[in-house]
Amino acid sequence: MQGWATKEDMMTSTQVFVGVDISKAQLDLALRPEGQFSAPNNEAGFAQVLEHLNAVHPTLVVLEATGGLEIPLTGVLATAGVPVVVVNPRQVRDFAKATGRLAKTDALDAQTLAHFAEVMRPEPRPLPDEQTQALAAILARRRQLVEMLTAEKNRLGTAGKPVRKSLRTHIAWLERELSHTDRGLAHAIRESPVWREKEALLRSTPGWGPW
Repeated sequence: MQGWATKEDMMTSTQVFVGVDISKAQLDLALRPEGQFSAPNNEAGFAQVLEHLNAVHPTLVVLEATGGLEIPLTGVLATAGVPVVVVNPRQVRDFAKATGRLAKTDALDAQTLAHFAEVMRPEPRPLPDEQTQALAAILARRRQLVEMLTAEKNRLGTAGKPVRKSLRTHIAWLERELSHTDRGLAHAIRESPVWREKEALLRSTPGWGPW
């Protein structure tokens, strides 16, 4: 696991703040002081994002709590030792209003999250080893299920009639298992130190609250 930046480090070292905006199909990253990056919202995209972030050594990565889309990537980043925080979207919207960034595009959302990270600086908290290992195990199982599901769906497209029923039954089972695994992952993330959705970060920061 790579080292985490302390508040003192943030003030003295080269700083890169990253915002990640997540849609069903795509991950959009904005880096401050400069930089943009996009990847598909899937296992291959998670690997691309992690490789890109490892190259720039971010001080802080901020994502919004957006109904679950953020969970898999958050798990990947947290278990890799990336200093990541998941925050309340209302706080980001309030911050955007305060800074005059009201337009709604994916790129601007990522930029706003990066700006939020730079100004508000919610302190990243590393995962305890036990939580890291548990999350890593869940993520590994999720990857296996996704791979099996993709393979079975590909087989279904060319399968003869005698095996289609078996494939559909297995696909349905895999989809249930993936849904169950995703629920377990979401619970683990929301019980971890990276989940800051319920903390009043803006209210506790001088000059930025209450709203």
